[in-house]
Amino acid sequence: MSAQTILITGANGQVGSEFRVLAKAYPQYNFLFVAKDELSIDNAAAVKEYFDKHSIQYCVNCAAYTAVDKAETETEKAFLINADAVENLATVCKAKGAKFIHISTDYVFDGTNTTPYLESDPVKPLGVYGASKLKGEQLAHQNDPDTIIIRTSWVYSSFGNNFVKTMLRLMKERESISVVNDQQGCPTYAADLANVIMQIIINYQLSIINSTNRIFNYSNAGVINWHQFAIAIKELTNSKCIVNSIPSSQYPTPAKRPQYSVLDTTKIHETFAITIPAWKDSLVTCLGLLK
Repeated sequence: MSAQTILITGANGQVGSEFRVLAKAYPQYNFLFVAKDELSIDNAAAVKEYFDKHSIQYCVNCAAYTAVDKAETETEKAFLINADAVENLATVCKAKGAKFIHISTDYVFDGTNTTPYLESDPVKPLGVYGASKLKGEQLAHQNDPDTIIIRTSWVYSSFGNNFVKTMLRLMKERESISVVNDQQGCPTYAADLANVIMQIIINYQLSIINSTNRIFNYSNAGVINWHQFAIAIKELTNSKCIVNSIPSSQYPTPAKRPQYSVLDTTKIHETFAITIPAWKDSLVTCLGLLK
């Protein structure tokens, strides 16, 4: 039996880059990595042609428009990548019998909860980015009801641009910085997320996922605010930078952020029997790589 092929879109992003590293641990699978210059997933004909050329059993969509503030003015671009492109992938996966796994976001919620969000909680995005990601979820399920959607939050990695790398840079450049203290959430190490998706792919063959069970939350364990996250980075790197705590009202942004982005990860943990690392343990791992 020939090796099953996994297509990773958005291969140069945080999660896609982590998949490149992880692929070495799974020689029983054949991985195809495509970035936007190799395959424009917003082009339905190009997507179909690519799938016609390659025998693909799994497609993991790590591609996304993630510029939350820019999305407020680049609405068309955000929806093109986060919704239309997802529809293209879902449609071709359904036609070819490939299993589709799509990464979504905590921004589909409005952040008014006081308890961790369940997959079944009502969605109500605050801005264009969240709305475009929600539309992508809906189009995925309309065009391929078997799509597995993983909502995640506060993603960081040793690759790409993210909060952790920004903090490291600012702590080197400045004597003091200010970080908001009134937005709560769960950091997600992209390497952990990639690993969980691989566990899902392996378990997929066991058909343990039923048809009503296709949205999952994933983040690392533990709840913090952005200021606490910055303090942890400061302490773990022995930085002398002063990290001030400010309310988000003092740091206005074009897009409104959810105040509370905590995702309940019970379902993914129980369905796939996965261990979810604590956020600080994963942060230590990532900082070790960045050294």
